[in-house]
Amino acid sequence: MRIAVTGIGVVSAIGMNCAETLQSLLDERSGIGVMRVLGSAHTELPVGEVPYTDNELRARCGIDNEPMPRTSLLGLLAAREALAMAGCTCDTFISGTTVGGMDLTEQHWLDYQQGKATENIRLHEAGESTQAILRHLQNDQMVNVFTPSTACSSALNAIILGANLLRTGKAKAALVGGAESLSKFHLNGFNTLMILDHQPCRPFDANRNGLNLGEGAGYLVIEPEEEAIARGATILGYVSGYANTCDAYHQTASSENGEGAFRAMQGALRMAGLQPADISYVNAHGTATPNNDLSESVALTRLFGTQMPPVSSTKAFTGHTTSASGGIEAVICLLAMQHGFVPANLNWSQTAEGLIQPAAHTLCQPLSHVLCNSFGFGGNESSVVLSSEGTDLPVAILDSISPASCSFALPEDAELGKFVSAAEARRMTPQMRRVVAAVRQAMADTGINMPDAIVCATQWGCMLQSMRFLQDMIDSDEQQLKPTPFIQSTHNTVASLIAIMTGNHGYNATYSQGWQSVACAMTDITAQLSLGLIRSALLIEFDEQVDAWDAVLCHIGDKTQNIAKVTVFTTK
Repeated sequence: MRIAVTGIGVVSAIGMNCAETLQSLLDERSGIGVMRVLGSAHTELPVGEVPYTDNELRARCGIDNEPMPRTSLLGLLAAREALAMAGCTCDTFISGTTVGGMDLTEQHWLDYQQGKATENIRLHEAGESTQAILRHLQNDQMVNVFTPSTACSSALNAIILGANLLRTGKAKAALVGGAESLSKFHLNGFNTLMILDHQPCRPFDANRNGLNLGEGAGYLVIEPEEEAIARGATILGYVSGYANTCDAYHQTASSENGEGAFRAMQGALRMAGLQPADISYVNAHGTATPNNDLSESVALTRLFGTQMPPVSSTKAFTGHTTSASGGIEAVICLLAMQHGFVPANLNWSQTAEGLIQPAAHTLCQPLSHVLCNSFGFGGNESSVVLSSEGTDLPVAILDSISPASCSFALPEDAELGKFVSAAEARRMTPQMRRVVAAVRQAMADTGINMPDAIVCATQWGCMLQSMRFLQDMIDSDEQQLKPTPFIQSTHNTVASLIAIMTGNHGYNATYSQGWQSVACAMTDITAQLSLGLIRSALLIEFDEQVDAWDAVLCHIGDKTQNIAKVTVFTTK
């Protein structure tokens, strides 16, 4: 099967659609500037904002005053453009996000504590922000909905899942990508890590000093080539290879040898049947942090050696749009392929030992195969190859899949010591201890110590840490915050923690789709097993019982649970 791209849509600080985005790229015009919409106390930090208020975005979307996260408003605009360009009906929508409805949660946090503002509570959930987009697409044919939440690699992982579902016949056409808005929560969170630059960012520059956060959305419509040809669609490019791996090194830092990034890029090229010399351009993750740019440079050098293709990071245009970055940058790659140019790596002026030398200005040249990278917290590393001509990818080869073992977490008592040491326990939340205990028990029961994939399912993610950081923001007026709650608040914290503790470099994913999260995770695992991409997988289900949150949830007839359940899947 050849996977064709027939529609693209994008919204970011450099444009509200593909045409505006293309012009900004060609003009080398950055969208990073003074914060005007977010309203954070940290006005000294430049950002890549979409220059419209929520009300102005609602007007563009044709939506009244109903509560709707900014993430969903941005996503809706980009999704509509992609679908209109493709001119087809999709049955699958996969939208990566981490922030979700956090902007509304911030606005109503004090009300939540008093059991008020229940109309907004569901919109906090990452998956509900995806559902909000879907409701306004008015597309009854979309029956498969997924929300990958793997931090900054979320949107690229959406593309990977969509491709796998097409190859297994679980989807006929898919709208894939991601959306993310700026929020005080993640602006302050990144600031606690001391990786935000007070000037426009300078990816791969010797004097780089951190990233600028951005926001936006980017989506692709992907479908089998034969279907696109049959209906006379214009094919914009092809998804010809992809891979996701885990660096298995640290929750927020990349390894010195770039192991995860190297494995992801190598895996994507291998699937596409390409050699490094076949790559015309690399759209690097390139956050402009000292750690990421050096680690990614090492990985690129390991892969390409002295035959380095043109490389650039477009985050100096848009800012780092976190979970949406893979979708936005995939659209940028396709625009570059269509119009024959390598986007500039803005603000670069000086190289240093160990760093690649990026394309400082726009290069006009044909592009046949483009490698797009997105790397997230917890070492979640993804790479996708986009090509001007398609690659034949095999379809499902296996139907026989079954659970090998099922293990529930132990109670929070002395028995946990059998699986979690006292030293480890001191660095974990109670819920994480239960998850680790369940994983280790499942591995002991099955004898599978290194599964090929680790996949998590969660409705609310690590809510205790999110609530703690939200409260700290209010109590301190966004000043002198500690990074630990933010680091442990992302939905993929558990999946990455297990990978780091076990040294597992395999596939790593997390889904947050309400009560459908487990089904989403199962669909991903089943697709990969049936395609022969993996032979075993660890499915981890987790959610936390949070009294303050539960007091609000009870008003809408919902109930969280303390879940820590692990299932191991293998092929027969």
